[in-house]
Amino acid sequence: MAKNTKTFVCQNCGNATSKWSGRCDACGEWNTIAEEAPRENLPKGVSGGKGGRKIEFVALKGQMAPPPRRKTGIGELDRVCGGGLVAGSAILVGGDPGIGKSTLMLQVTAKLAENAVCVYITGEEAVDQVRLRALRLGMQQAPVQLAAATNVRDIVASMETGTPPDVVVIDSIQTMFSDAVDSAPGTVTQVRTCAHELIRVAKKRGFTLFLVGHVTKEGTLAGPRVLEHMVDTVLYFEGDRGHQFRILRAVKNRFGPTDEIGVFEMTDMGLNEVLNPSALFLAERRGNVSGSCVFAGIEGTRPVLVEIQALVAASGLGTPRRAVVGWDTARLNMVLAVLEARGGLAFGGYDIYLNVAGGLRIQEPAADLAVAAALVSAFTGDPVPADAVVFGEIGLSGEVRAVAQRDLRLKEAAKLGFNQAWVPRPARKSGAKAGGAQAGDAKTDEAKSGLSLKDMGHVQDVVSQFSAADAPQSKNGGTR
Repeated sequence: MAKNTKTFVCQNCGNATSKWSGRCDACGEWNTIAEEAPRENLPKGVSGGKGGRKIEFVALKGQMAPPPRRKTGIGELDRVCGGGLVAGSAILVGGDPGIGKSTLMLQVTAKLAENAVCVYITGEEAVDQVRLRALRLGMQQAPVQLAAATNVRDIVASMETGTPPDVVVIDSIQTMFSDAVDSAPGTVTQVRTCAHELIRVAKKRGFTLFLVGHVTKEGTLAGPRVLEHMVDTVLYFEGDRGHQFRILRAVKNRFGPTDEIGVFEMTDMGLNEVLNPSALFLAERRGNVSGSCVFAGIEGTRPVLVEIQALVAASGLGTPRRAVVGWDTARLNMVLAVLEARGGLAFGGYDIYLNVAGGLRIQEPAADLAVAAALVSAFTGDPVPADAVVFGEIGLSGEVRAVAQRDLRLKEAAKLGFNQAWVPRPARKSGAKAGGAQAGDAKTDEAKSGLSLKDMGHVQDVVSQFSAADAPQSKNGGTR
């Protein structure tokens, strides 16, 4: 009889080893390795022709109707999911503690329960606690089927008998356990096994499955990375609990676009949709203030205008501070280096503070030009025109590069009452002369958007918009 060998699995990354150690060799985390029951080996001699069925192959070309969508009644969630919920799909929702995941799921099920059968299974709270939240949100009359359970075997048995529901919410996957696995709830093996069983029954019975997931201190979903590969859609619920805004972002979607966002506002009555996030992000903006600039960005397919704030203050430290909220610190250091080397400004003795107002986190490089304009404005004390929007990518040689979806950004800015835009020069078309093609494209963009466009080809063009003569100059003076 073969001897069963012990297996030790890292609860952070899922790496399996034959002996215990204090530090995982794969991810480097300490005290995350735990012993788990070994898996049964496959029988020997499993090969083609012995009990297996021949797979039927079909052509890649074919016709099929798009998957039917179920509208949730919450427009921002439908947008993020690609137009609605797909039957038999699994959606993973992650976010920081207290950000509003359970509130969102309760509002979704209460809204859907008007026309569909919805089941809400909680493993973190008692039934009475969920009822208290529903009472506070004014949803106590919604016909939602509620249960408190953590045993996946019982949940699967309930879903496989009788008429299947339309939507099932599991809050949360880290609290579920399977008695077929000898490990504690929340471990890598338990999360993987429970998610696999729940997704299997969802696809078999054809209902939409929501899995609420915890996140680690780094902001990523806890548990094995394979969990994100198993589901069809991964949604992150982002936001600072100090702000009322919440961002629902799709980082994976098999039935729609990725990086799409939905904006919500947290109130005492739950989450409210924000239909025009640009107007809300700019509601408290004050014009004619140095260091403030409006950036015209794109989140998924939606144009969003946000305010970028910069503060430059003399530093008494040997190493000046670089504090960033809502943007990439490495990207800020790159823009500062380009402004010093190519724009002729000296930021070496100053503390730099950068903030994206409203709690939104910007990831696209098109914000480089807006950040540069805010920094130069704060450095010189001259404000960026209050009716101007800025966008463009900056290269290491100081050139300002064109970005995608230029017309959509300009259209959104014109709709909100802006009159001018600082933009990159239009990309040169192949086979056309540079001067004539760019001038024609600029006139066309002005006619379409109704904005006055200022082409920025280099960071020195940005610096020249301010009184940079009074600012400290770098040694090289800026070279193109």
